[in-house]
Amino acid sequence: MSGTRLADIAKLTALIAPEAEALGFDLVRVKLFGGAGDITLQVMAERPDTRQLTIDDCAELSRRISDVMDAKDPIESEYRLEVSSPGIDRPLTRLKDFADWADHEARIHLAAPIEGRKVLTGMLKGVEGDRITIDLPKYGEMTIGFDQVGNAKLVLTDALIAATRPLSLDGVEEEEIEDTEQEALESADIKDEG
Repeated sequence: MSGTRLADIAKLTALIAPEAEALGFDLVRVKLFGGAGDITLQVMAERPDTRQLTIDDCAELSRRISDVMDAKDPIESEYRLEVSSPGIDRPLTRLKDFADWADHEARIHLAAPIEGRKVLTGMLKGVEGDRITIDLPKYGEMTIGFDQVGNAKLVLTDALIAATRPLSLDGVEEEEIEDTEQEALESADIKDEG
């Protein structure tokens, strides 16, 4: 990110976290990426009870973050602010995420290889202290330290979809009958009448 005074993620998080907390949200991730005139500050947050945010929640948090960022100016050049909920196949950024999502499949990219493995994909089994246990197919359970995680996210599965219900279905259109199916139904009605 040439030409940019890169703000330390910890400093950005320290500015943003109180704004999320003031609205009753948990901060999931603060990430800065891009470069050369195309920088994005990504902020993911969630309501603790639903693990999601509404569009209005995102707008309100975005306004609060914008006000703080304008006042403190921690990023020298122009940037895009992106505020969202974590989504279904969410990143696992906090130790509590690994506990909250036990019995769901996750993919963990390790900070450094362990036993020749760089990526662990399997069922999360839980957390004890700062240690995460994951059940790997054809290998069994493996326990790693939270500090050994480079990045991690949930894997999109039917079980995850079933466990993650949308807050609202407003704006979602009902599934329409295919034109060909509709024509077949109309044709059957005509034959029944004749």
